[in-house]
Amino acid sequence: MWKRIIYSIIALVCVFAFAVFLLAQKDKPEQITYGMSFNTLYARELGLDWKVTYDAILDDLKVRHLRLAAHWPMIEPVPNIYNFSELDYQIKRAEEVGATVILGVGRRLPRWPECHVPEWAREMELEKRNQAQIRYMEAVVERYKNSPAVVTWQVENEPFLAVFAFSHCGELDEDFLDSEIALVRELDPTRQILVTDSGNLGMWTGAYSRGDMFGTSVYVHFWNPELGQFRTVLPPWAYRVKDNLMAVLYGEKPTMLIELSAEPWLLEPIIDVPLETQFTRMNLEKFEDILKYAEGTHYEMQYLWGAEWWYWLHLQGKSEMWQRGQRLFAND
Repeated sequence: MWKRIIYSIIALVCVFAFAVFLLAQKDKPEQITYGMSFNTLYARELGLDWKVTYDAILDDLKVRHLRLAAHWPMIEPVPNIYNFSELDYQIKRAEEVGATVILGVGRRLPRWPECHVPEWAREMELEKRNQAQIRYMEAVVERYKNSPAVVTWQVENEPFLAVFAFSHCGELDEDFLDSEIALVRELDPTRQILVTDSGNLGMWTGAYSRGDMFGTSVYVHFWNPELGQFRTVLPPWAYRVKDNLMAVLYGEKPTMLIELSAEPWLLEPIIDVPLETQFTRMNLEKFEDILKYAEGTHYEMQYLWGAEWWYWLHLQGKSEMWQRGQRLFAND
């Protein structure tokens, strides 16, 4: 009996290993196309002129694939009064240089504290706040749906990931998320909708099944007070396995690496952290390691994260990251 049990376990392990092997098969792209996220709020946090920084990303780095965010507090600082000045400039400049834009809308968009709500809406009853959010999203989509630069709408950012932002975002209302996606699809049926999830911690099922496209974040180097610095234990092929498994379950669709982090992992504002500490968390050697790791995921489209920090360093004469970015996008 024990032999039968052992043989059965061995057989199951072999079957599982073979299934993983099959799911890990994904063609390696002949060339990776790189993009870059830009965040107005983060540029301001670094004390930068966001417009100068954005222009440098377009004109000096030569980025031609952008992920931008229509943060609700930036777009509607007071009720029913919209401020499109930042996004108008960014979209117009993208059009001028022939860049493409993934434009994020919703309450949960990139950068801490993850969920961005105007001060005037924070104390509203949930139903009224949701109604206000829908109005803001409608205003954004209507304004930019005719732009040739905007190629994709991202609805929310990693909405199923609660680990790092529960205190700010609370429980996910899946029905409301579905209504957001339906709204954007109704307002602009000509573009695909991207829904994203965490690569390290996400299950992917909720996000992958809802969007026309799927994007995953990839973080390689981490730090926290208990463990200190550590590198991800996930091998790059794990992303290929998850990607192919989702395709089996929900049908094949376009997927991409939407957030490849190339800035230091910190728990406090970056300008309050000594440069020496920043460079222990992220530096040129780690950047090269991250790029190599991401190649192993076999995603053809990869959006980097951290250009604002690179530019902030560049202005202080620490230009290694910025110059590596120039070489990367020159080869793209």
